Amino acid sequence: MKRKSRLLVPMIALLGLAGIVSGCSSKEAAKEETGDKVILVGTQNDYPPFAFADENNELTGYDIDVVKEIDKKLDGYTFEFVATPWDSMFLALESNKIQAVADQIAKTPEREEKYLFTDESYFAAETVIVVKSGETDIKSLEDLEGKKVGALAGDSYTLLLEEHNKKAENDIILKYSESGTPSEILQDVQNGRIDAYVNDPIMINTVLEKYNLDVEIVGQPIVQDDMGIVFKDEKQGEELKALVDPVIKQLKEDGTLAELSKKWTGGEYIPE
Repeated sequence: MKRKSRLLVPMIALLGLAGIVSGCSSKEAAKEETGDKVILVGTQNDYPPFAFADENNELTGYDIDVVKEIDKKLDGYTFEFVATPWDSMFLALESNKIQAVADQIAKTPEREEKYLFTDESYFAAETVIVVKSGETDIKSLEDLEGKKVGALAGDSYTLLLEEHNKKAENDIILKYSESGTPSEILQDVQNGRIDAYVNDPIMINTVLEKYNLDVEIVGQPIVQDDMGIVFKDEKQGEELKALVDPVIKQLKEDGTLAELSKKWTGGEYIPE
């Protein structure tokens, strides 16, 4: 019978990789108590409603719940969550500080060349443009050319803009965030420090509701991405992928993912 999983949430600011796996005593305790193999799962702590810290400083959200459901069905494994800054996420995976990432990671050709993704996607996300309320000059990707747009280095939305710049005559001016949080970038849009931001509408609307920001989504969605759980491209990653893929498929078929999606986003955003 599957034993209760543990939750590991280092909430301190992480510099480089030094603090990413604080709480190793918890990991060792889990091994001693259950005999399970511990899998550390990296995710952000400021990306509502997918992965964020609640009032008790514990990670919660859609991605967290999906991994918990996977954990319930895999005997011999205990999944622990590690709050990891976005700019350290893949470096932590590559150095085996974490063994998986569940953080709304879109499948892109560039990423699939370097990492293993689950074949089964667990969420389908749109990409939209956000501007300060009342802005009328921006409706499309082309309208962002020559404008200052907030960005997080390496995320799929920034990669989309960087790819656009390779073909555009007039570049989108990417302003890479030092804070590393979408909520602060959205505040920069409201305050006029940047002209726009590109991200997922569900996360954006959750942040707007929390902070009552004077910004709005404009135009039509740019693209739709399928999200997968990510592993390091090596033997352990292959083994984990082989275990997790059929579980995600089962969670799709039995309606669990649809219910979690409705719980956290208000709608069913599950890929076919």
